[in-house]
Amino acid sequence: MSGSTFREKSKLVVHEVEDALERVPEEQVSALEDAVVKAGSVFVTGEGRSGLIGRCFAMRLCHLGLRCHVVGATSTPPVGRGDLLVAISGTGESAVTRARAELAAEAGASVAAVTAVSDSPLGGMADLMVCIPAPIGRGAEAASAQYGGSLFEQCALLALDAVVLALQQRLGQSREQMAARHATVE
Repeated sequence: MSGSTFREKSKLVVHEVEDALERVPEEQVSALEDAVVKAGSVFVTGEGRSGLIGRCFAMRLCHLGLRCHVVGATSTPPVGRGDLLVAISGTGESAVTRARAELAAEAGASVAAVTAVSDSPLGGMADLMVCIPAPIGRGAEAASAQYGGSLFEQCALLALDAVVLALQQRLGQSREQMAARHATVE
């Protein structure tokens, strides 16, 4: 890949993302949309770059007027029955993310896993899952030109943004309504 131009590199990244997103099961995404709408509150968790993607998703859910919290923030209320925890982990093995999912399940909340590994510990304990078929972790270099979990994280961001777009239409939220809920103190 040395010597290639920015355009060539960006086209490669876009091609990898398109290929992976084409293989995300539509019914899994629909189940996540339904769970978000039905939830009393949505809680989002993830570590590292997956956690940053989760924060992006949480922000947009707030813009939609939904009750949403990022796990670990000092203002996060308790999770309970009728709530939904969206746990994002490419490998599905992140100890902190799994522990938070277990605690949420014990409190009566539903758990949605966004992962690249359907038979991971996180995927196995989740009530529903969005499996993004992107290579992740050691050895991923052979299947992706990008380092580590980059492809998963890019796909997770776009998949969750697509969920927000679907929810915006489903809930009848205009851009103006969403903009009115945007932070004014930043």
